[in-house]
Amino acid sequence: QVQLVESGGDLVQAGGSLRLSCQAVGQFMSINHMAWYRQVPGKQRELVAHITSGEDTRYSDAVTGRFTISRDFVTNTIYLQMNNLRREDTAVYYCNAEIYEDLVYRDYWGRGTQVTVSS
Repeated sequence: QVQLVESGGDLVQAGGSLRLSCQAVGQFMSINHMAWYRQVPGKQRELVAHITSGEDTRYSDAVTGRFTISRDFVTNTIYLQMNNLRREDTAVYYCNAEIYEDLVYRDYWGRGTQVTVSS
């Protein structure tokens, strides 16, 4: 059973920083890409940052220059360093990964971690 375990969500003041973590645990062969998404009530889930197995990265326009995604291949963990947080960054942040197991790639999601930015 593969799981994505997220942590790091918190309440923070505008202008502050947070670091989210997501670790893939369980039995699997490899991980392709990993990503962070976020969602606010009443809106669609949106991509925040994406990192490939080759460590190529891309970001949404809203977070470019403020957020950094990184990956630890030893622990199967990704991080999202969030700096200069704004109220509009308030959302539930979800980890996503494409994982190779049983000869196929499967898409996995974490349960989400709440980030709240106060003014």
